[in-house]
Amino acid sequence: MKKVQFFTKENCLLCDEAEVLLEAMQAVYPFLIEKIDIYEDDVLLEKYQIEIPVVKLGDVELNSTQLTFENLEAMLLKNEME
Repeated sequence: MKKVQFFTKENCLLCDEAEVLLEAMQAVYPFLIEKIDIYEDDVLLEKYQIEIPVVKLGDVELNSTQLTFENLEAMLLKNEME
């Protein structure tokens, strides 16, 4: 089963909304969510601090401005075809 990495932090409303979207998508496209708190890794904090939430599948990343139902679905569909 494919694994989607979900970069997040505590007390983040956008992250909470993205998590609800990811969980809803699991009903249609089976995948595991690997939830990663960027505050537990200095490298991730520096990389993602102003972009979270970020969802990554393979080499495709969607940041907070790109994270929509349509973009997430396209990412999941593209991964199914590979």
